[in-house]
Amino acid sequence: MTYLTIFSAPKPFTQPHINVIQRNAIQSWRHLGDSVDVILVGDEEGLEDVAEEYTVKYIKDVGRNEYGTPLISSIFQLAEEHSDSPLLAYVNADIILFPDFVKIAEQIARQAKQFLTLGQRWDLDVDNLVDFNSDWVAELQSLVLQRGKLHPPSGSDYFLYPRGLFKDIPDFAVGRAGWDNWMIYHARKVGWKVIDATPSLMIVHQNHDYSHLPGGKPHYDLEETKINASLGGGMRNMYITLDATHIFADGRIQRPRMTIPRFLRTMERWIRPRDDSGKGLRYRIARSLRRTRRKLVKG
Repeated sequence: MTYLTIFSAPKPFTQPHINVIQRNAIQSWRHLGDSVDVILVGDEEGLEDVAEEYTVKYIKDVGRNEYGTPLISSIFQLAEEHSDSPLLAYVNADIILFPDFVKIAEQIARQAKQFLTLGQRWDLDVDNLVDFNSDWVAELQSLVLQRGKLHPPSGSDYFLYPRGLFKDIPDFAVGRAGWDNWMIYHARKVGWKVIDATPSLMIVHQNHDYSHLPGGKPHYDLEETKINASLGGGMRNMYITLDATHIFADGRIQRPRMTIPRFLRTMERWIRPRDDSGKGLRYRIARSLRRTRRKLVKG
């Protein structure tokens, strides 16, 4: 029995750069230790061969929407059905994890029963395969500190949680905006601890373009993103990392201090109207708070 199962639904391995960064990500997960299993979901081109090459679990059949995009609900269900670990983590297929991910997961699980852990990523340009036979952890972390950039607290690239928590996920499309925001909203709504591990955990997002998407457009502009937002209950339910109820720092789960961006985000969440019409005084105030918060975060 493993302690942690990491699962993901990678893109096709046909585009050279996507091929490189997804291989880097998957290999980093395999180097987390013997207590970790990896599951790759989907029948995208090249995925089965990569799963066999790296000796990780492969699940071909996954539910899809009318556009042919894998569904988050199906991906999460399949991960639970094909694993026996007490902890699971969905991780985007362009994210490199370091071995401390497992240690921090263990520490959090000892301190909380029902929780959703997430965090901000570090964005880094990576063009080549990582040499995992070298001192890759120290070398890559040093490169991140030199050239990387901490991403704003908007999108989430991993979710760590105990088995059995997510049972009724809407049929969101993977790789499109909105579903990750709903996960945070849902966890808060049902009373779980939402833990921001950014102070303790570095994760690396390998920058890429959007040539793999229809028309080469960012996923924010796709119809599936609008569908995701609607399935999640609208923009009012699009929570972000600043909406976490706790942080993980210095080895323990604790309440975050009230910063100006966090205060503005709280006010924005309270004021924002329930409809997405984009009209009215409440909408204009919420939009102004959001713009001010983003400027402060960017520095």
